[in-house]
Amino acid sequence: MTTTCVILDIGGVLEITPETGWLRRWEERLELPPGAVDERMHDVWRAGSVGRISEHDVQWEVASRLGLDVHQLEAFTADLWAEYLGTPNEELIAYVRGLRGRCRLGILSNSFVGARERETALYRFDELVEHIVYSHEIGIEKPDLRAFEAACARLDVQPESCLFVDDAAANVEAARTVGMKAHLFEDNTRTIARIEAHLGPVRTIT
Repeated sequence: MTTTCVILDIGGVLEITPETGWLRRWEERLELPPGAVDERMHDVWRAGSVGRISEHDVQWEVASRLGLDVHQLEAFTADLWAEYLGTPNEELIAYVRGLRGRCRLGILSNSFVGARERETALYRFDELVEHIVYSHEIGIEKPDLRAFEAACARLDVQPESCLFVDDAAANVEAARTVGMKAHLFEDNTRTIARIEAHLGPVRTIT
């Protein structure tokens, strides 16, 4: 029997992550033009998202390139993670928690070095699903098709048995390309209904 599977994104799905404007506030504080922080840090942000740099080295580069002292670096890092982590989507998290035993459950997330430790401490996603596949740990970001293949391999499921939920249309299309069913997250109601339709009648798996 084919094992049914649901794989979810984190940011914008399991976490509510509106833009906080923190980068622009730092640019104003440091008297930098709009976009200057991302311009200076682009290669570091990219390296951190695919695990080519350590969190310690990210902080060193931030301090060096932006001219931050120790206290400023601490505040900058706190602001970065505050937007990244957002707040939990409690309704959807509670629903997914109730799916244990009905299907295989996984997470596939574009991420940044340090994300697993912080999200585990705050949200216990490691207890919500069976496997979490982070881009900074596998060195591949969505919508690269290999990211979806890695998630299926980790869960030991076929793409055709999976429903993938993401808030980015490009990632949804990529999931469909590898053979998954996919749903663009817009709200909890429609997402829960789509997952229920994918799972069909209630049954348990062993």
